[in-house]
Amino acid sequence: MDFEAAKRLCRSFPGTTEDIKWGDDLVFSVGEKMFAVTANSAPAQAISFKAEDERFLELTDRSGIIPAPYLARAKWVQVDASASLGDEEAAQLLRRAYELVFAKLTKKLQREIESRSQGNSAS
Repeated sequence: MDFEAAKRLCRSFPGTTEDIKWGDDLVFSVGEKMFAVTANSAPAQAISFKAEDERFLELTDRSGIIPAPYLARAKWVQVDASASLGDEEAAQLLRRAYELVFAKLTKKLQREIESRSQGNSAS
């Protein structure tokens, strides 16, 4: 899994913001709700993100993927460099993490993010 590509992908989702928390963690959020976290320093060695409840156990049964520290109760996983997770599958999981968090936002905030996103793509 290419962690730098994962960061670029997270930045591409509509309404995504990023900030540094807890010292050196790069946090990707939508509507001020986190959907992915990785190290700010390069090269990143792991990334954590929200997973679907149904996939949490399946993912954490795989080598190199563990329940994310401090966030496992919210069904977050941590993928490290040893995981046999291809870039395409990683992209799908990150996109789904974004979608899960986006779906929990208020309808009003969802519409605002979507309208800003459409406005940016029209430029």
